[in-house]
Amino acid sequence: MTMSFERSALGFVGILFVALLTVAVSDPLIGATATPKVSMLLPERAAKAEVVGWKTESMAFAGNSAVSLTDTFKRMGYDLKSGISGHNIVPRIFIASLPSDMSDIRENEVRKLVFFKSILPLVLHANEEISAERRRLWQLRYQIVMGEGVDPIDRLWLEVMTERYRVKEAAIGVELIDSLLRCADVIPPSLALAQAAEESGWGTSRYVREGNAIFGQWAFSPSGNLTPGQRDEGKSHGIRAFSSLLDSVKAYALNLNSHRSYREFREAREEIRGIGATVDGMALAGRLKSYSERGMNYVRAISAIIDVNNLRHLDKARLGDLPRVTGPSI
Repeated sequence: MTMSFERSALGFVGILFVALLTVAVSDPLIGATATPKVSMLLPERAAKAEVVGWKTESMAFAGNSAVSLTDTFKRMGYDLKSGISGHNIVPRIFIASLPSDMSDIRENEVRKLVFFKSILPLVLHANEEISAERRRLWQLRYQIVMGEGVDPIDRLWLEVMTERYRVKEAAIGVELIDSLLRCADVIPPSLALAQAAEESGWGTSRYVREGNAIFGQWAFSPSGNLTPGQRDEGKSHGIRAFSSLLDSVKAYALNLNSHRSYREFREAREEIRGIGATVDGMALAGRLKSYSERGMNYVRAISAIIDVNNLRHLDKARLGDLPRVTGPSI
């Protein structure tokens, strides 16, 4: 009777999975990208009675200029310096695209602040989702070690995770869970911000304006992507375009967490985890020689951005909670 029930449950879950997969293939998330506009979207979260570090009034962002965005940051009390030296809490401000006039900002320090404040919450949000995956993996690992069974839903989820992170298939057990934990881990915000700045020209590149591509990820599909202006002869790659900055950040994180070129990066991160230390962007930057054809010159550039802009402290930053915004997004 029990085996019959489990087979029925697995069959039902399998049907649902196939249906979802069909929808994903027929209506992919990433397609042709229209010219982006700035918008601010806050997740639907219940307001807390007190939020440390900034005002809690609900504010809707209107406009698509760097000045308007900066004014919104100020009204919300979003101060990057307080996040560095104080409580390390960052408001949940998620903009869909960077202002189109980033290149018009004459003062480099002002442009840097707008860029960092815009991208940091997105990186932290992506890391939150990865952390949720890690918690589930650790729970399943505990169940397996304690001799408890893994239910059909969790088995299916593990199959999806195995495919997502390109982990070599293995029987469900501690070995598989450990392989997934090595992949499903956060990206240090300092490293993500430095790479985004370097790859996007601090948010001024054509790829950012036309496709929210802040990490310069290559793509080989002829549709929905951007053609490089100075592509070497004989090469056919494009620059992957995204419907939002958050999509770009999530794809970047998945790239580092799954591609074989960054195995050394993941192993070094696992070693840092093993000694109980905070995952450090500066320590991991040297493991990304393969990210750019510039090799060690690229690593030195990324490390310099982290150092000069004092970004390492942001590796301990986390998202706070803000009241739900009911106003329109632009």
